Amino acid sequence: MSLSTQVQGEGAVIERVVIVGGSSGMGLALARTLLGDGDEVIIVGRSEARLAAARQALGNPERLTTFAADITQEDQVARIFDSFVSVDHIVTTAADIEGAYKLLPDLEIQAARKVVDSKFIGPLLLAKYGAPKLSPKGSITFTSGIAAYRPAARGSVVAAINGALESLAYALAVELGPIRVNAVSPGWVDSPLWDFVAGDQKTETLDAMARRLPVGRIGQPSDIADAIRFLMHNEFVTGTVLHVDGGHRLA
Repeated sequence: MSLSTQVQGEGAVIERVVIVGGSSGMGLALARTLLGDGDEVIIVGRSEARLAAARQALGNPERLTTFAADITQEDQVARIFDSFVSVDHIVTTAADIEGAYKLLPDLEIQAARKVVDSKFIGPLLLAKYGAPKLSPKGSITFTSGIAAYRPAARGSVVAAINGALESLAYALAVELGPIRVNAVSPGWVDSPLWDFVAGDQKTETLDAMARRLPVGRIGQPSDIADAIRFLMHNEFVTGTVLHVDGGHRLA
């Protein structure tokens, strides 16, 4: 697969966007939004079955490519970008948090390391191998989260990694400029991650938070997709954390 950015009719540019974690939740919502814009989308994920399900959910469009890879493995990240002459934007929403939401005495270090690998090492590798394929107007967008600002018991690992990821975005914005590097920080969003965080109490937990938030509701994946799309396209935004949390930092 050796492709370069194409130009659509009437002067519209087709951009090529790599979305890691695009087989569900926020990443899938972003893929749907960008495909609707006419862009070319490459969804990267570890599970062939989930990638196939995502393709079906998106209507099997011609402009969608799925790529099975584990971004915690350096050789696999290199292989992603070896497949393309150029890309315009790189986005990662991936996070392996299963088993990480534990009180400290119950926390297994292996679960903590999975969060570090998926939410920090993976994005670092995406920047390392993806930046050389980006144009000067290209962008990289990471996904942190409200836990960095409103930490809670059982969430120490996720809070720490979200904060580290935002610091990485600041540093890479300086190092990689004029390529832009930003982070979006979602609040509580109704996504599959809550199946791990709250289990059977998911609905009750989200409803309780909705009553606390100034906007009166929980976020939806499309809310985050819209925010990432803004960070991709505004060429004067870099080294920035965009908070899309319904006012959670104030509640």
